[in-house]
Amino acid sequence: MTPTLRWFGPGDPVPLAHIRQAGATGVVTALHEVPNGEIWTLPAIEQRKRMIAEAGLDWRVVESVPVHEEIKTAGPGRDRFVENYCVTLRNLAACGIDTVTYNFMPMLDWTRTDLAWAMPDGALALRFELEAVAAYDIHILQRPDAAADYDPAIREAAARRFAAMDPADAAALSRTILAGLPGSEESFNDAEFLVAIGSYADVDADVLRANHVAFLRAICPVADDAGISLVVHPDDPPFPIFGLPRVVSTEADVQHLFDQVPNRSNGLCFCTGSFGVRADNDLPGMVDRLGDRIGFLHLRSVQREANGAFHEAAHLEGSAGMVEVIGRIHDLQQRLGRSLPMRPDHGHQMIDDLGKTVNPGYSLLGRMRGMAELRGVERGIAYARGS
Repeated sequence: MTPTLRWFGPGDPVPLAHIRQAGATGVVTALHEVPNGEIWTLPAIEQRKRMIAEAGLDWRVVESVPVHEEIKTAGPGRDRFVENYCVTLRNLAACGIDTVTYNFMPMLDWTRTDLAWAMPDGALALRFELEAVAAYDIHILQRPDAAADYDPAIREAAARRFAAMDPADAAALSRTILAGLPGSEESFNDAEFLVAIGSYADVDADVLRANHVAFLRAICPVADDAGISLVVHPDDPPFPIFGLPRVVSTEADVQHLFDQVPNRSNGLCFCTGSFGVRADNDLPGMVDRLGDRIGFLHLRSVQREANGAFHEAAHLEGSAGMVEVIGRIHDLQQRLGRSLPMRPDHGHQMIDDLGKTVNPGYSLLGRMRGMAELRGVERGIAYARGS
């Protein structure tokens, strides 16, 4: 595996020099300053790549080029935003970028309800509680008919939680949930989020899936010609939320995309954390069966809890079975004859990073620990197998 770390650009509190010292050979990044749907110009890409190269690092994986909401809903601006996406792909390819990550999640890239949940060792982790989501959805956001999406036990727990909140608690929960906007390029308040959800009123899972296929059929020929691998990131969490459909949550979802759009550029960002929230996703088996399409690895582990909750575990702990997954990845790389780009996705905020301002999940030391552990497992497996 080729070790990388995500970098959020010049404003990231983790500088490139620290990323290099942590053991990464490259970064995964994006032009976060470009509004969603607009073209990434050649000069802007070249300038960012030059900055990274001057720090002794490589940039070959983009995460992410956001897909505009009008593409997902087939809105009136879809054709313009698809064409902009194609121009961006050509510009990235001209600068030596060969892997582009994207997702097709409505509105939110990821959702957590606690960005600083205390672990037993004092480190801080990201956590998701369905009852907190229900408290926000039903009582703070007040989405029409939201209560029908939750079973009675979750509704009752959500009502108790909301009753115990003061205005500051409610505002903090809103900020935490709305932190998951795409790459943090945009922001909503509760009222704006509710209006945005309304734009999906006529978009159920079947419609969203069809719109996803149409998007890929439009852009994959361009990616094929440019030599770019488009890798879809799975849903996080991998189930519907806020009444919005999710259609990249299971192996069957991903296989459907490959069946409908067989272009060689149509690939997968294999995120063990996102897929691993669902116990019915067989992570080692997915590496075996989907491996020819995997172009980028996000290795993290979540600990599944009761009632739909989960938290980010240490990279070799939790529910992912990471050692077995890495063993299958090692075998896949031997078969493919190449090393896959990997980043240790998320990490605990720990040691000297405690108290610092960080992007949630992206403090340095927790990710550095994870990268060292993951690379150590890979080296051990390679040694044991004589490869």
